[in-house]
Amino acid sequence: MRWAVHVSALFSLLHCFRPAGSAAIPRDDECRKTKIAILGAGVAGITAAQALSNASVTDFLIVERNDYIGGRVRHTQFGVNPKTKVPYTVEMGANWVQGLGSKGGPENPIWTLAKRYGLNNTFSNESSILTYDQNGYEDYTDVLGAYEKVYGVVEQDAGYILTGNLQDTSMRAGLSTAGWKPKKDMRMQAAEWWAWDLETAQTPEESGFLYGITGYNLTFYQFSEENNYVWDQRGYNAFVIGESQTFLSANDKRLLLNTTVKSLAYSDQGVTVKTQDGCIKADYAIATFSVGVLQNDAVTFDPPLPRWKREAIDQFQMGTYTKIFYQFNEAFWDPNTQYFLYADPKVRGYYPVWQSLTGPGFLESSNIIFVTVVGNEAYRVEQQPDEKTKDEGLAVLRSMFPGKRVPEPVAFYYPRWSFEEMAFGSYSNWPVGMTLERHQNLRANVNRLYFAGEATSAQYYGFLQGAWFEGRAVGEKVVQMVNNQTNSTGNMTRYEVLHGTTALVEYTPENGWPASSLPNFGAGSEA
Repeated sequence: MRWAVHVSALFSLLHCFRPAGSAAIPRDDECRKTKIAILGAGVAGITAAQALSNASVTDFLIVERNDYIGGRVRHTQFGVNPKTKVPYTVEMGANWVQGLGSKGGPENPIWTLAKRYGLNNTFSNESSILTYDQNGYEDYTDVLGAYEKVYGVVEQDAGYILTGNLQDTSMRAGLSTAGWKPKKDMRMQAAEWWAWDLETAQTPEESGFLYGITGYNLTFYQFSEENNYVWDQRGYNAFVIGESQTFLSANDKRLLLNTTVKSLAYSDQGVTVKTQDGCIKADYAIATFSVGVLQNDAVTFDPPLPRWKREAIDQFQMGTYTKIFYQFNEAFWDPNTQYFLYADPKVRGYYPVWQSLTGPGFLESSNIIFVTVVGNEAYRVEQQPDEKTKDEGLAVLRSMFPGKRVPEPVAFYYPRWSFEEMAFGSYSNWPVGMTLERHQNLRANVNRLYFAGEATSAQYYGFLQGAWFEGRAVGEKVVQMVNNQTNSTGNMTRYEVLHGTTALVEYTPENGWPASSLPNFGAGSEA
């Protein structure tokens, strides 16, 4: 489950001309100058800029393609409140605070910020679930319980891989070895989708075993097992905007919205950023592009990124998580139940999880329900017309509620994240065969070009807290370089020779793994 105050950019960039056959770097006098260029105004970009500002480094520019702050924390207007006649706000992207905090333990920084800015949110009660198949309501919640028991064994097996420096495998192999073999049992497939795909946006076959387990445990065991759904009508990105306002003034000329990065020329002397209508020359740059952007060559690098960097980018994965919203004149489902799980008889992950927003603590009496699809099904529905997707979802609802009249919706909408040119998906997932060393190559800088985002977090990839931690860490790293607080070249650890496994001694801050997290692995018994 793993976005709006618009601040205008009033400064117009000078146009950069590039004669045929010339180098990519424009003349110095053609570009706006800054100490640091931060590319992207999502959570990582804003947090990096805040780290700079906190250290009294104020000479920076934030370059953002969209007309808002928040990146993939983005919302839209949907349907209408039947009482006030005002449209509702629903989230297109990030929607939950995942893992809050426990008494005496660490607190998720996103939860800290949600409380600071008073975001309206409600606990997602995953026990509030009814199960269905093509014949309507069928109680197979026992299958959900069976998966949970197997998952306990899976955690132990992942712990042995970690502490024994053993060869990793896929989540599918890990589940199968532990005794979970759904094969053609579509109820088991639905239960597995609910417990795995809904979180990672990809299948067990596509997901690495060890880091799939650690990625879950380090959020839900280190903070808490709670997921809180954000339904604030300002939009979830109210906290990102609020944080930006701690260091950006109204109409601050350091924020360049509606500005698309086209290419980056980098060296050990600085970075030149070319946009659609100008350029910026910076001593350092922090790129917060998604893995999807990097994989799809949406931005050109000059010189091309080195092989060790490109291999890490190309191996990591970008999942797509698509929420499809329906509003009806009335609720024909139980409004007091939060989730409805559907097991299609033929296709795994076919309109599988429906969530009601009309019940207590959410958008009460809104008669809004949404269904989530991920992976191949998300790619499929995002390529087809709205009408076809709407009809497919309605057919599923009519199968689930055969005794009810399921009418045409009064409002219908879903985003298309896989087509967003500066996203190409929703969030990252750790693939089979990716070691901590190779992931560190995804994190590592190239000359004075640094990278930050949820995908560069070894511990919290795919989560908003991953973007927060990585933005802060890279911002603080650049502060050290700007202020000459280090004798190093500023290069982060990288590996040009890779090994097939990751030794326990490599779980270090230099590889994106603070030592304070190691006790969460369970010393060989649980990851």
